[in-house]
Amino acid sequence: MEIEEAYQVVGEFGHYQKRAVAVLILIQVYMAGQSMLIVLVGAAPQYHLDQDVSRFSSHQELSQHVTFTEDVDSIVTEWFLIQQQAYKVSLAGSLFFAGVLVGNIVFGPLSDRIGRKPIFLTALFLEVIFGYVTALAPTYELFAFSRLLVGLMNGGIGLVCFVLTQEYVGKSYWAMTGTLSNMTFAVGIALFGALGYYIRPWRHLATAANSPGVLFFLLCVTLPESPRWLYSQGRTEKAEEVLRYVALRNGNPVGNLTLRRVCKAGRDGEGSGVMRLVTHPVLRWRTVVLMYIWYACSLVYYGLTLGASETSGSRYVNVAMYGLVELPAYPVCMYFINKPWAGRKKSTASFLCLAGISCFCTIFFPEKTGVLLNATSLALLGKLMVSAAFNIVYVYTSELYPTVIRNAGLGVCSMSCRVGGILAPFVPSMRAIHSSMPFTVFCVSGLTAGGLSFLLPETLNAPAAETLDQLHSAPCGRVIHSKVRLYEDDQSKLNRK
Repeated sequence: MEIEEAYQVVGEFGHYQKRAVAVLILIQVYMAGQSMLIVLVGAAPQYHLDQDVSRFSSHQELSQHVTFTEDVDSIVTEWFLIQQQAYKVSLAGSLFFAGVLVGNIVFGPLSDRIGRKPIFLTALFLEVIFGYVTALAPTYELFAFSRLLVGLMNGGIGLVCFVLTQEYVGKSYWAMTGTLSNMTFAVGIALFGALGYYIRPWRHLATAANSPGVLFFLLCVTLPESPRWLYSQGRTEKAEEVLRYVALRNGNPVGNLTLRRVCKAGRDGEGSGVMRLVTHPVLRWRTVVLMYIWYACSLVYYGLTLGASETSGSRYVNVAMYGLVELPAYPVCMYFINKPWAGRKKSTASFLCLAGISCFCTIFFPEKTGVLLNATSLALLGKLMVSAAFNIVYVYTSELYPTVIRNAGLGVCSMSCRVGGILAPFVPSMRAIHSSMPFTVFCVSGLTAGGLSFLLPETLNAPAAETLDQLHSAPCGRVIHSKVRLYEDDQSKLNRK
């Protein structure tokens, strides 16, 4: 039987799979804390200098003449990262996301080649270690370097963890598990804001935010390898063994479960890796379109986040709101992507276009007014729409790539996503050209990405491709090759005549 038929026998989302997926989803809370750590540990309080800072030639001299007027414990107050040294806080944050970028590129192809579980556990273990280095760092230089390493591991964990939540269950549950992963990340941001409110010393906060990783690592050690990955690699007997184990733990033991034998990925030049995304005609076009969509989602999402966060008040409340504002997007997109009249493609395109239109409409409304409809509310509506699109894109992308190259595809798309996140802070500075320029950029990005989404095939209720050979025959590959096949069928009929 095929792998998808085996899930029908074993159970698409049984008791054991629910527990395994729950652990993987809850890891998103830990990852969110690591991603948002610099926001609170790098908090810059108000301060007073009794002399001109240019006179100070050393860190010790500066510390004797600066007085912080707020009761804040952060890397700023410990290492006096003010004035000419203030850039170091942003640098540490940039190093984290640079690490995430590299982690997406490196760990995706590695997990496709070596396996999901060993790469995932290695990255999780090292992230916990480097997280404690962050909390105990005696100097800024070691702190910044540890953030780079934590980001590197975080990028790998996020990618492989998301894929595992998909591959442990039947395809009909992919949208749900993918959405829950993204929703839990948003909840994790809110919880981190609450944690920072109660734990103020930055070293204690870094330790508390990192410690759940130890528990998650111990829980994940017992998880099995992805049966889909084993099957795609030609390790059919091992895949059958894992499926029987899952069936037993689901309370649905199966005695005779035999999968159809497939050739190991990599034979006859099929291979897995980033190069297949370039050389394979279907994957090449698909990857180019998806990379732009991921880039646009990230640019609009983070750009709007920076714009919406320009409010006064408690920094802890603001951090929590960054997460909570996303939550309504997830049930909305879950509803639409499972409807035949909407599906993945139309939902992605619609939410991106609505995000672009919302940004465009902000040009015609004042930023602050007493009425409900204003630039701020429209910007938040745009963020809601792009959050929904971002969530769908994760699920949609995993369905568009075969198992043998799924992590590599997600890794390349995530790389493009990080580029959008890096560029997003520079967009608000375009106000110097014209006040409407930032929202014009967001509008154009959302509309163009939404339009390109229509070039991708629909994957709703379509069987997932396991190998590159199946990609040509899978429904999600028919859009690109339909004309070629029709021509070949006509030629075959003519030859028979």
